[in-house]
Amino acid sequence: MGGLRPVGLLVCWQAELVDKMALFAEPDREKRVITLTDAATSKVGDLVRQEQADDEELALRVAVRPGGCSGFNYEMYFDADIGTEDNEVLFGDVKVVVDSSSAALLEGAVLDYKDGLTDAGFSITNPNAQRTCGCGQSFS
Repeated sequence: MGGLRPVGLLVCWQAELVDKMALFAEPDREKRVITLTDAATSKVGDLVRQEQADDEELALRVAVRPGGCSGFNYEMYFDADIGTEDNEVLFGDVKVVVDSSSAALLEGAVLDYKDGLTDAGFSITNPNAQRTCGCGQSFS
């Protein structure tokens, strides 16, 4: 697993249908595989700075894998191995990569981070999710 590093905190995923008009309200907005909110960008940036060595560049890899109650699970981890087929998006100094097989399932998704008493951690809002599991960790 060479360049793979798990994110060092409990990550709670939430996949739910969203109003596509709200996601793409800006008519000229480029359609991205995934978008990070400002809060997610800040938290991921903090975590990357804590994890990466001086001689490496880590990216946040977001992937979709078969499994879970509803058919697919989200994966999120730091990765130094970025392939030529990966989709790369920059949010400030945070690089996010998505493999080509996950890209279609994540297109238009939004990664957010909340740090509150009742709602803490990362969550993904995915317009492609037709059904989610009660655990909030898988979708179809």
